[in-house]
Amino acid sequence: MKKTLLFLFLLAVPFITWAQTSVNAADIVAKINRGEAVIYKDATIVGVLDLTKLDNMRLEKKADNKNSTDEYISTVKVPLTFVNCTFKADVLAYYNPDNQDIKLVNRKNEVFNTNFDKAVRFENCVFEGASAFKYAKFKDEASFAGSSFWHEALFKYSKFSRSADFTRTRFSEEANFKYVTFPENSSFGNATFKREANFKYAKFSGDADFRAADFRGLANFKYTKVANKMHLQRADFRGNEDFKYTQVNNQKVSRADLVN
Repeated sequence: MKKTLLFLFLLAVPFITWAQTSVNAADIVAKINRGEAVIYKDATIVGVLDLTKLDNMRLEKKADNKNSTDEYISTVKVPLTFVNCTFKADVLAYYNPDNQDIKLVNRKNEVFNTNFDKAVRFENCVFEGASAFKYAKFKDEASFAGSSFWHEALFKYSKFSRSADFTRTRFSEEANFKYVTFPENSSFGNATFKREANFKYAKFSGDADFRAADFRGLANFKYTKVANKMHLQRADFRGNEDFKYTQVNNQKVSRADLVN
């Protein structure tokens, strides 16, 4: 009898372990809505983590004609900390329902965005689904250091106010930082870009740190503006590159100027 119970217990151990480390995305949203800080380590997040329709969602801009869009804003007012976590589905801080249906009829003309008032940490995490932070405003520190994005990392038009840490981050598809505003403290050191690294029109308020970064696709810095210095020491460019109209310290530069 004891052997049977021990055998059943050993069979149950993997399930118990999984249950302890598996978190439903809806539970995380519920915590945010209750005003509780979110802290997870070594967890698997199941289900879509949709941060675009929180309880505090408000209409930011009303459409004034049939060609414009209603813009809604949700605000995460608590710190978010995810360390060594895996997100099995999408992580959404931006959602446009019309992107799901390319038909021109019955369009909703709505867009849902998310702002973050407190520190955001997604460190050494894996994003297996889509990740959308388009238009997001990070008002405190933001770190995605050591994380892996399996699909496009969509940060287009985002604004980082205090820090933006993408050191050792791996981008399997496009890293879309087009039009992003970076603070003085930001880094992509040792980052790996397997496809396009899109920093077109991006603005760096301080240095642009890409030391030892690995660019395997297009390194797109067209129209990028860097207020201070651009660090490309030991960076590896294996694909095409575009530094047309790139400005560093108010001077037009080429990659050759930056590595010499």
